[in-house]
Amino acid sequence: MKDAIDNFSSGSDNYSLFRPSSPDEIFDFLYSNIVNFEHAWDCGTGNGQVARVLAKRFHNVTATDISEEQICEAHSLPNINYLIERAEYTSLPTSSVDLVTVAQAIHWFDFEPFYAEVRRVCRAGAIVAAWTYASIHVTERVDKVIDKLYRELTGPYWDKERRYVDECYQSIPFPFDEIETPSFCIEQHMTLAQLTGYLRTWSGVKHYERATQVDPVTIVEEELAAAWDNAGTRLTTWPVYMRAGRV
Repeated sequence: MKDAIDNFSSGSDNYSLFRPSSPDEIFDFLYSNIVNFEHAWDCGTGNGQVARVLAKRFHNVTATDISEEQICEAHSLPNINYLIERAEYTSLPTSSVDLVTVAQAIHWFDFEPFYAEVRRVCRAGAIVAAWTYASIHVTERVDKVIDKLYRELTGPYWDKERRYVDECYQSIPFPFDEIETPSFCIEQHMTLAQLTGYLRTWSGVKHYERATQVDPVTIVEEELAAAWDNAGTRLTTWPVYMRAGRV
């Protein structure tokens, strides 16, 4: 099994503050394909954003992550059980899960053992869904500066697994009876400070900073401010790409 990759324990409070939430339409779609709402597993839960939504509908939610720091940022609810466990090996009972969700995380997993674990813990007919958001869009001028940060400055510092995100998850193995998914999009009004906070949660930014002792966001901050053009907030969008299937 490949080594676990934990890029998000550092600055976990910023991750909670600045990462966008999954749109309601994702959950509406998933729920329309589910019959039993007894138990959901949110894998790679981070600060529990998805788990909290699932807890409104499911009787029980198990939320796992390898990062204790991220789990500590999660809001507790009586029907959510947070566990610090690898995706590929959990303490979940066999044939106990009706839905597996993986938001912005499956590209870090060791696919084959993870899928074996999904098959072990899921009831027949359960749904597994993994989704990612890739490029962020604000305005043409702002996007150009963000692209400079992403490609020119931090490009060499991203983990190799990032390519799965750039490829919109179309290249990840997905050995399930696949369900056609609609298009989704995250929309959020952000201030410039929130945007730079979000950019600082990028793993490529963190790797750059560790390697050079320089925060690469500071290199483009003046350009970003000029492109922002004194707006209070701007509408920010992320296209969301999902793979979903029946176990």
